[in-house]
Amino acid sequence: MNFLTVGHRGVMGVEPENTLRSFLRAEGEGLDQIELDLHLSKDGALVVMHDAEVDRTTDGTGRIGDLTLDALRELDAGQGERVPVFEEVLNAVTGPIQAEIKDVAAAQVLAEVLRERDEVGRVSVISFHDEALRAIRELLPQSHRVLVASELGRDLVPRALAVGARMVSLELPHLSLDLVRRCRDVGLAVIAWTVNTRQELDLAHALGLDGIVTDLPSIDGRAMRRIAGRA
Repeated sequence: MNFLTVGHRGVMGVEPENTLRSFLRAEGEGLDQIELDLHLSKDGALVVMHDAEVDRTTDGTGRIGDLTLDALRELDAGQGERVPVFEEVLNAVTGPIQAEIKDVAAAQVLAEVLRERDEVGRVSVISFHDEALRAIRELLPQSHRVLVASELGRDLVPRALAVGARMVSLELPHLSLDLVRRCRDVGLAVIAWTVNTRQELDLAHALGLDGIVTDLPSIDGRAMRRIAGRA
C-alpha cells in the first residue's frame, strides 16, 4: 500500500477539530483520509466530537449523551462552526474516512448508516474498544476495521486479529521495529499517531510504517507527498 496520510479530526492543529471546516480543509490539502470521532446524542444521533463532554470544544457544557441534537446544534464548535452529525460529513467530503467509535453504543447506529448509505467501502471503522469492533464485525462483516491502541503489550496482535482488524493505529513513541515486524507477519498494516514534525515523520519512515495520523497540513497533503517521495 502507498504511504497513508490521515488528517486527525480534520486538521485540528489549524482548524476547529471535528468540524466540517476542518474536514474540508484536510481534503483540500490533499490528505488521503480524514479521521473523526463519534458519540451518540440523547436522541440517538451520531455526533462528531472527540470528548464525551462538549465543554472543551464548544461554548456549551454537559455530556453529549445528556443533550439532544437540537441542543447540540445551538453550540459554537469554533469559528462559528456547528457540531456536525456523521451523515453531514459523508455528504461534505468525497474521500475515505476513518470513523472512530468513542461510545460503544454508537456501533449499531453507525452500522445502520453505513449499510443504508452504501458507504461500507469508503469508511473504515476504528476504535480503542474491542467490544465496538467486535460488534461492527458481526453487523458488517465486510467492513474495514482498525484497532487503535496506546498500550502496546504482547496481546496487541492477538487483540487485533480477534476483532478482525486489518490495520492497527498506534502511538508513535511506543513503536518498535519488532512490533512492526510482528504485525506484518500476520498481515496487519501499521500507522502511527500523532506525527506533527519532520523528525516524527523520519521516525515513521525508519520504522517502515504504512502511514501516519497528523494534526497539521504543513507536513501533509502536497508537502507530505513530496517528503514521502510520492510527488
